[in-house]
Amino acid sequence: MSTGSGADSAPAPTDPDTSSTRHDRKQSMFSSLKIRNYRLFATGQVVSNTGTWMQRIAQDWLVLSLTGSASAVGITIALQFLPMLLFGLYGGVLADRLPKRQLLLATQAAMGLTGLALAVLTLSGHVQVWHVYLTAFLLGLVTVVDNPARQSFVAEMVGPDQLRNAVSLNSANFQSARLVGPAVAGVLITAVGSGYAFLLNGLSFVAPIAGLLMMRASELHRVERAPRGKGQLREGLRYVAGRPELIWPIVLVGFIGTFGFNFPIWLSAFVDDVFHGDAGTYGLLNTLMAAGSLAGALLAARRGTSRLRLLVGAAVLFGVLEIVTAFAPAFWIFAVMMVPIGMFGLTVNVTANSSVQMATDPLMRGRVMSLFMMVFTGGTPLGAPLVGWVTDTYGARVGFAAGGAVAAVAAAGVGVMLARVGGLRLSVGWNRGHPQVRFVVRERLTTAA
Repeated sequence: MSTGSGADSAPAPTDPDTSSTRHDRKQSMFSSLKIRNYRLFATGQVVSNTGTWMQRIAQDWLVLSLTGSASAVGITIALQFLPMLLFGLYGGVLADRLPKRQLLLATQAAMGLTGLALAVLTLSGHVQVWHVYLTAFLLGLVTVVDNPARQSFVAEMVGPDQLRNAVSLNSANFQSARLVGPAVAGVLITAVGSGYAFLLNGLSFVAPIAGLLMMRASELHRVERAPRGKGQLREGLRYVAGRPELIWPIVLVGFIGTFGFNFPIWLSAFVDDVFHGDAGTYGLLNTLMAAGSLAGALLAARRGTSRLRLLVGAAVLFGVLEIVTAFAPAFWIFAVMMVPIGMFGLTVNVTANSSVQMATDPLMRGRVMSLFMMVFTGGTPLGAPLVGWVTDTYGARVGFAAGGAVAAVAAAGVGVMLARVGGLRLSVGWNRGHPQVRFVVRERLTTAA
């Protein structure tokens, strides 16, 4: 079976309010794994994702130990995501033009080399903070192409019917690796230093490269590639701007990614300044957040739809939870709260990702997903230094609470805009003695009046 740019591969009709297909089907949690090519892809990704999380923890802790500054951690994160902000849309154009499997072979190999380079510098004892800054920036350059290619390649492996499930399982894959990676990184850093975490990350990319090479090209769903031409960046932006079911989820994840997902800054500051822990404590907090994220991803995989009201509600709760957790009086309370924060944060990411992909024409998917990733991760260069400065100046608690406040306010604002686009109004009333707050169609309120 193959899909082209015709009716079989076009996105299913969507409702502006729900962004769900009209032929929703209940599916098993792991239905996408029945497809051999996707199984190979998922297996390789879980290995490399584990290495990636090891490197993230080791990198943050190395920078903190070299400089003693949360702002320096923020600069490192900003440099890693700056290329996505500057060149993200160009990566989407390449993903739409070139064969995605061959493109991924090149990007995965390059990402492995950046890990090995940092390992050599660290293990030789010559590492300086500018080396970490440079490798973070180079990794970001590769990610500009890797992210949209990997996101849009999922549709070629599983087809439109399994796309939503596969997107959710990709997130579950990433978060399950996040359970293992930080814990292993914490042990390695404490026992032998950060260098071995970087080394294992570099070697871990052998797994996804092998998976890509073992795939059967005949079983991939054919997607027509965009021809080379002028104005393709503008075409992608016009396409998104004219569709509220695309633009508003992208705006929301932009705010969440820029201000609400700066956990390396906040957690390292809490461990170092508030709870006076070590790398093992930092790894534990990341592991607990990953447990919540994994639960959120698996619940999303069972869900038949990706409703925009679920996206807005999860984003509001995510921001509120960050504010509450910022003022946790004891370490164990702070640690336990990482689980629901991870769950709702992942729900926001998966719901936005799958709803945007399902509402996008296959010919435009690379450019649309590059814009999605550009605002989600590319906003970090803007938000991370600012959040790092607030955290350094006013303390970890204020920095964390401020990020949560921005996320909650942005979610509420996007919810209002989506309600207006969908012709909805907020209805407040009572139902069997209990307060009820919901959105209803404007005509329904007019008729009742």
